Amino acid sequence: MTNYNKLLNNLEYLDLLAIKDSIPAYLNMITSDQKTVVDALYELSEKELDLRHKRAISACVKTAGFPFYKTIDDFDFNFQPSVDRAKISDLLSLRFIENKENVLFLGSSGVGKTHLATAIGIEAAKNRCSTHFYTFQDLIEQLKRAESEGRLERRLKMIDRYKLLIIDEIGYVNFDRSSANLFFQLISRRYEDRSTIITTNQSLSKWSSIFQDPVIANAILDRLLHHSHIINIVGQSYRMKDVIDMIDE
Repeated sequence: MTNYNKLLNNLEYLDLLAIKDSIPAYLNMITSDQKTVVDALYELSEKELDLRHKRAISACVKTAGFPFYKTIDDFDFNFQPSVDRAKISDLLSLRFIENKENVLFLGSSGVGKTHLATAIGIEAAKNRCSTHFYTFQDLIEQLKRAESEGRLERRLKMIDRYKLLIIDEIGYVNFDRSSANLFFQLISRRYEDRSTIITTNQSLSKWSSIFQDPVIANAILDRLLHHSHIINIVGQSYRMKDVIDMIDE
């Protein structure tokens, strides 16, 4: 086995795959005096760092629990003109996370609330901001299970560590007072310390019915709304968009 083959094997063993894939071309450039050895080594190291950065981003996005991969480029602002593009662009800058502010997306089913929340979450994850996505029902079920097993405090601490927490679909199912209390504990922990994105199909005035307790509902809203951005989406469901397009044709 030649030293060249041994080099390729070593690069693969060390998981330096970007260098391994690029080194034949760079060796040709060195031998033809198109690049110096130092320049070649520097550029190869840059390729490896870039690959590792992309891997890290991919891992952050994968572990965040998003229901799908959609960015803001996939959102049709023309179909949903009530959405302020400038406001969404500002949220995508992630300033609200640094300011420990919350975001609430309000609107009927299918208008794009989850899409926008996910797009912002993916942008946060790409920027190495610890992010996690939960449906509200799944979140409450996890907290109730942890409470019954005597590990609620540990679970709350684990969820609270995320700089950005996305809670989807508040309002589709009503919950009992014990569930409302668990949610209140989580929101209280994050108040003025972490950012939370909420999507809901119910007006905020109806949250007392969702949580079966006006006092707790008001306490939750008080903490969520104190430092918040409220995006009220008024429009047709995206699920009807293809049908409407077919009719127009």
